[in-house]
Amino acid sequence: MQSGYDDLQLFIAIARAGSLAGAGRELGITGAAISKRLMALEHRLGVRLVQRTTRTLRITPEGERYLQEGKRLVAGLDELEQALRGVATRPTGLLRVNASLGYGRAVVSGLLAEFAAMHPELEVQLHLGDRPLNLVEEGYDIGIRIGELADTRLSARKLRRNRRLICASPAYLRDRGVPGTLADLARHQAVVLHENEQTFGIWHLRNAGHRETVKVRARMSTNDGEVALRWARDGYGLLLRSEWSVEPLLAKGDLQLVLPEWCEPADIYAVFPTRDQLSAKTRACIDFMVDRLAGSTGARPTGGGGSGG
Repeated sequence: MQSGYDDLQLFIAIARAGSLAGAGRELGITGAAISKRLMALEHRLGVRLVQRTTRTLRITPEGERYLQEGKRLVAGLDELEQALRGVATRPTGLLRVNASLGYGRAVVSGLLAEFAAMHPELEVQLHLGDRPLNLVEEGYDIGIRIGELADTRLSARKLRRNRRLICASPAYLRDRGVPGTLADLARHQAVVLHENEQTFGIWHLRNAGHRETVKVRARMSTNDGEVALRWARDGYGLLLRSEWSVEPLLAKGDLQLVLPEWCEPADIYAVFPTRDQLSAKTRACIDFMVDRLAGSTGARPTGGGGSGG
């Protein structure tokens, strides 16, 4: 017999996945088993929690109330059990992390693999995407964010210092000349990486406390960081890109810095829902990442850039 806690976890998974099959994949059971348990839950409560068709699943008002109040009960019970079992010193359970495609692939994935190897009782889920998810609504423990933080419901710890730097290929600079001032950027072509809600083709640059907003002419644009890097290496224009991503290319001479005194600050943070007491898994994971990335310019990329930076 399923407990009320199990039923809550089931329904939370259904709402998060948006489908019975998706919830089944997350919980490791079949969609048919999910459907049977949901029907039994609705029968026990005497209300319809979702409206189902062959293609869609919509949560009813009663289901929304069960979901929101249930989330609070589950979170409270988890924190109570952690306090009673002394879990504050031992990371266990499911750790869910969200990060950008580029930094997630290149850096976060490796850090999480190393962290998971250190804690056998821990299960890790990493979601990569070109847009940051709502951690509170989606049920994530940690999000990795690059640049300014806007969500006041989240707490944050800086993982590493990062800047977006202007760079270009040596061939492009030989052909078009090296910009000497910000005003010179107006006569140059740019490769623009557009992501999240950033204004297209606008660079917000700083230099020793001075701030300037520059509109660049985008000959080529993309939402994929690796594509943007490839186009910049091939000489299609100037690129503003995170230093964690361009460091190896600058070291090899594939790209050169342009106006190195100007940059766009874009520090990298671990963010998490604000709570009075962090779970052991969240605290330990953030401490681990801070330790690994401290005192350096960050982990070297291991593969494709994706978006995110």
